[in-house]
Amino acid sequence: MSSTPESPSTPVETIIGLDIGGSKTRGILWRNGEVLADRETGSANVQNVSVQEAAANLSALFEGFPELPVDQVFAGAGGIDTEADAEALAALIRPNVPGTPVTVVHDTRLLLAAGHASTGVAVIAGTGSAAWGINQDGDQARAGGWGYLLGDEGSGYWFGREAVRHSLHRMNLGLEPDVLTQALLEKCELKEPGELIAHFHSGTSRRYWAAMSPLVFDAARVDHQASLRMIARAGKDLADLAAQVAHQLDLEGPIVLGSGLGMHQPPLQEVFREQLAAHGLHQVRVLDQDPIFGVLDLALQSRKA
Repeated sequence: MSSTPESPSTPVETIIGLDIGGSKTRGILWRNGEVLADRETGSANVQNVSVQEAAANLSALFEGFPELPVDQVFAGAGGIDTEADAEALAALIRPNVPGTPVTVVHDTRLLLAAGHASTGVAVIAGTGSAAWGINQDGDQARAGGWGYLLGDEGSGYWFGREAVRHSLHRMNLGLEPDVLTQALLEKCELKEPGELIAHFHSGTSRRYWAAMSPLVFDAARVDHQASLRMIARAGKDLADLAAQVAHQLDLEGPIVLGSGLGMHQPPLQEVFREQLAAHGLHQVRVLDQDPIFGVLDLALQSRKA
């Protein structure tokens, strides 16, 4: 994968793009479409970290950029559900770029733009999950994206939690730890399945449990049936989110699947495609570049508006 995909054009001279996820914040500085700096720090999403930590992570990120006049900052983040949410995040960003216009959008918009689509449905399958779409009339719709306490089906966190639930259920049945439980205990540095209960409730983060999701896919590769069922359930739930948005907006596609799980787990992609086909939706793309590169398209759209 190229780290500097071809820009559709150069919308402004100097742009900073931010992709603020539940696990990390990535920032890229472009000048005339060329990447001058590409940096990562911890999450600046206040759904996952404190306001103080978010501000500190943003400050560290911007300090690593060359000192250049910046024309625009575009940031995509989860949890941007209202104008007040967008303004709160913009307020954390502005001290790092005084006088520079800052635009904040939900991270699904970055994803769709990174697929070089101006209309369609974007589906996030990362630490959390959500779907968002826009049609040619400018109508928008969303599904999911309610956070881990209310939803996030098919997300990394969901997989981690389901692996814990599976392990505890086996324990209650008096069964020995299976391949998934053994891997989970090793990763968590625990000895017995029962220790997972206190460990889960002891202040571990969404990011922590989302990082357990690859264990499910590893187990599925050795034909672990419970893991295969989890992947089937996740693919269906993500497809249902996408189909809901597509039908609301009378769209046939494209439907763009992205973020960590969506981009890097072929078994999930396969189920996602199959389930969307059952909804009569066949224009499915798996994002082939990181969502942050959608900033260039968003900046171009902003300039044309």
